[in-house]
Amino acid sequence: MGTSNGIRGSRIGSGPMGESERGERAPSIAITFWCSHGHETTATFAVGDDVQPPQTWDCPRCGLPAGRNQNLPPGPIKVEPYKTHLAYVKERRSEGEATALLTEALEKLRSTSAALGS
Repeated sequence: MGTSNGIRGSRIGSGPMGESERGERAPSIAITFWCSHGHETTATFAVGDDVQPPQTWDCPRCGLPAGRNQNLPPGPIKVEPYKTHLAYVKERRSEGEATALLTEALEKLRSTSAALGS
């Protein structure tokens, strides 16, 4: 059988939390965002000279980007398919460069195996 504790959910030394203990709240602004599914999200941001609220926010319901304009929400993000290592190499090298590199590597490999075989 368990024992009951009268201060469950509290920590030792905690007291009533209020403005006097925490200090003044920072100035903030509530901004509403809408996604292309029509979901409305309101987020609160700090206000300051060096702080700029974002133009887009991820919708917590569907994950699509949400914007500040209800009539013109941002479209879904285009997801690029996974690229293989070979695809990245083909972006950087032309077919002629690839052939020259392959020929050079094969010559080096043949010369190494010929030296080991003798």
